[in-house]
Amino acid sequence: MNEQLSEKSGNLTAAIASLEGGLIVSCQAPPDSPLAEPSIIAAIALASVRNGAVGVRIDTPAHVQAVRDRLGATIPIIGLWKQSIPGSEVYITPQFHHAEAIAASGADIIAIDATDRTRPHDETLSNLIAAIHTRLGKPVMADVDTLESAIAAANFGADIIGTTLYGYTRATQDSIPPGFDLLAEIRKTIQGFLICEGGISSPEMAKRALNLGANAVVVGTDITGIDLKVQAYQKHLNLSD
Repeated sequence: MNEQLSEKSGNLTAAIASLEGGLIVSCQAPPDSPLAEPSIIAAIALASVRNGAVGVRIDTPAHVQAVRDRLGATIPIIGLWKQSIPGSEVYITPQFHHAEAIAASGADIIAIDATDRTRPHDETLSNLIAAIHTRLGKPVMADVDTLESAIAAANFGADIIGTTLYGYTRATQDSIPPGFDLLAEIRKTIQGFLICEGGISSPEMAKRALNLGANAVVVGTDITGIDLKVQAYQKHLNLSD
């Protein structure tokens, strides 16, 4: 039994270590987009990996499963499940059963909202992280918005801290991603694996994140967000001079 636990721990560490210094591509699409088909998301993920991405970040069990089938077992998948639940502002993998479904679909790492906002049905962040570790045997990526939430998540045992929710919560609603200042603060305070995610829109910005102490960088919209990118171009073209 101890040998099995040691082997599992080694595999988890290897999955995270393989992300070091690299680009992780968030392959997602709005639910009403024609891109939001499992086979299309899987093709985008494969294209990303073939061109050098060290991992992908994928939403929903169906998309995680399709990407896992397409990529095979060697490329790390950070999986999540966005859910809007009445009475809670937490929407990234809010409850254990969402994490369980993502894990069963083939995710290597489970991403969760790790802000201090109230979770649905009185679940707690500490219990969720512990359950993902003990019941699913998966590492946790804690998506945070502030230094305080990063410290709390690290103390609860999160394996990865990500700046994902900076600018997307009430506490940070006046801030615009990327959270470079937050990234630097977290690095000064926490020695664990740190990912910069949110608002990265150029290779230069991604490199800056690494220089500030990020272990890896997640890029989404600037690479895979066709819907939002076209909307932005169209809006600008329609502006009056």
